[in-house]
Amino acid sequence: MDTTPTLTRRIITVLHDFPRRSLAAVLLFVALAGVVGGPVAGALETEGGFAPDDSDSALALERIEDATGVQPSAGILLLVDTPGGDDAGVADAVATLGGIEGVASAVPAGVAEDGSSALVAGVLEASVGEEDVAADVVEAFAGTDGVTVGGPAVMGLQMGEQVEQDLSRAELMALPILVLLSILIFRGRAALLPLVVGVTTVLGTFLVLAGINQVYGLSIFALNLVIGLGLGLAIDYTLFLVSRYREELAAQGPTAGAVRTTMATAGRTVVYSSATVAVALATLTLFPLGFLRTMGIAGAAVALVAAASALVISPAVFGLWGAKLGRRRTDRAAEGRWYRFSHAVMRRPGAIAAATAAVMVVLAAPAVRAEFTPVDGSVIPEDLSSRTVNDTLLEQYAGDGATPVTVAVSSADGAAVTAFADEASSVDGVVAPATVTDLGDGVWQVDLAVTGDPAGTDAQQVVDDVRALADTARVDALVTGAAAEFDDQVQAIADTLPLALVVLVSLTMLVLWLMTGSVVLPVKAVVMNLLTVGVSLGAITFVYQAGRFTDLLGYTPNGGIELSNFLIAAAVVFALSTDYGVFLLGRIKEMRDAGLGEREAIATGLGRTGAIVTAAAILMAVAIGAFSTSEISFMQQIGIATAVGVLVDAFVVRSLLVPSLMAMMGKWNWWSPMWLRRVHDRVGLSEHGEVAPVAEPDQPSRTPEPAGV
Repeated sequence: MDTTPTLTRRIITVLHDFPRRSLAAVLLFVALAGVVGGPVAGALETEGGFAPDDSDSALALERIEDATGVQPSAGILLLVDTPGGDDAGVADAVATLGGIEGVASAVPAGVAEDGSSALVAGVLEASVGEEDVAADVVEAFAGTDGVTVGGPAVMGLQMGEQVEQDLSRAELMALPILVLLSILIFRGRAALLPLVVGVTTVLGTFLVLAGINQVYGLSIFALNLVIGLGLGLAIDYTLFLVSRYREELAAQGPTAGAVRTTMATAGRTVVYSSATVAVALATLTLFPLGFLRTMGIAGAAVALVAAASALVISPAVFGLWGAKLGRRRTDRAAEGRWYRFSHAVMRRPGAIAAATAAVMVVLAAPAVRAEFTPVDGSVIPEDLSSRTVNDTLLEQYAGDGATPVTVAVSSADGAAVTAFADEASSVDGVVAPATVTDLGDGVWQVDLAVTGDPAGTDAQQVVDDVRALADTARVDALVTGAAAEFDDQVQAIADTLPLALVVLVSLTMLVLWLMTGSVVLPVKAVVMNLLTVGVSLGAITFVYQAGRFTDLLGYTPNGGIELSNFLIAAAVVFALSTDYGVFLLGRIKEMRDAGLGEREAIATGLGRTGAIVTAAAILMAVAIGAFSTSEISFMQQIGIATAVGVLVDAFVVRSLLVPSLMAMMGKWNWWSPMWLRRVHDRVGLSEHGEVAPVAEPDQPSRTPEPAGV
């Protein structure tokens, strides 16, 4: 019996009975989303977001800017060539930079050790947009020979521009492959469906993000996630719906009933799937970092828009083409192979489960030894001017080029501030006596020049030591700078991570319980997801931390992994692992509810979904794995981790671990306390459909076992 709610059934009927009008409405929405949401890339932020707004580093920055109206350190750095010691161009560079709107001051800031260049530093006004000023500076010096433009503001600008270029390149590379694979996997007219749903998903999510960006500033890096995940989920959902509709075509013919059954079963699974993906990625919003919150918002939005797009467009296409979407003979052959494979696995479930888990633990081991590094100049391409400036500062200026550690002191006692600055100057890693500046109103700025990278290990240690010194000296001192921001980022993530894990696991288990009624299956799903996440993070740690495959991937190793992207990769892989688990568990439960025994339900469920899940994983790996072509190394890490995660989950976890563990536990897979089962009977959202026990033609028919618990 079809228990689909009346309103939902009516909507499905309208979509099926009036397909052309329905698709015309979708086309109108896509056009609107393209016009309004398409330009969102130019409105998103390219700077900040890697440290909490209420952290010491952010409050120190605010304290100095409130007192002076300018930023505490140089946002623009110019390298001026001085061949033979001729520094005539330095004065011109100073004058030009100082005349640009938004630049508060421009001064010479040092000479290279080999005398080949001189540095000019430009401090920006606190109220200006760094990206706008950086663009004006780049334009002002575009035709000037011997001047290289860099600094934090220019790096942020060029990183944002690079992201947009990477998106275009990834689309050009991934789309032809996705089209070809869709034709091979979907066959016939059905190959158009994932492309239509994918375009609708991406543009629809852009529209959503454009609206959110009006009230909460989002990061431009979210666009990579939207396009990769949007295309991947669109393909996953349409593949699952088309496969189920083909089954119903064979059983009911091209009728409205076939569409209703498809939507009541596979459609409901898509709803569960999108909920689990949205929940997993939404947990990123718990972290007090704008970058992670943006990724969480974008990820949750794209999951929900992908499901909505698939659930609206698919019934209309089914109504338009009907029998022309019928299944091919090779589809049943694939079912037979997966059916027989699952029975082979279940003949030795203990050995296969133990061996598979052991191998995954070994592959995940590198992730335990991960070293985390900040976003620095090494993450951008070597041919960008800001990277050239960054590398030259490290090689030729020995810390003179910028002030990586800045302390904002609030005190009415100038002598106490001077004493604190003298002690700070003696901290290991500080290369020169501190510079103390009275900013007025009891606010002082103490600048400490530090060896190495402004956010490197030396600077990080100085930050820790100066903060400890401020505590013992009882001085109201707040430390800022790149190293301080990274320290605050790590601390904020460490403080929030336990809560995020509890919320992630709890909400995932809740959704899976609503779907299955079991308390055992959700626990197993979370454990298997964590194994998959471990393998994917182990892969990027093995590659990037050790500096492997640098020529192939085109990145500069910095000895570690960027922490925020480590978490994003983990959340995305966890979400997609749950996504594929929902596809398989939903079908196994459906077979079991129809009267099949435990092992037969597992084999039939895997037979019906094995080819679908593996095909979806391949398509997802192509869609989101296109991140690996990015010129920004930390975006590469998300792409590679996700591609590895989905392939491992589909080909190893769903193929080996799930059937072996379910075979070992039998009816206990579905165990739940009686009181909780009564609650589930009231609030659970079970799938319903007309399903009869099916025996594989190549196998002897089996008598259904008792339904179990």
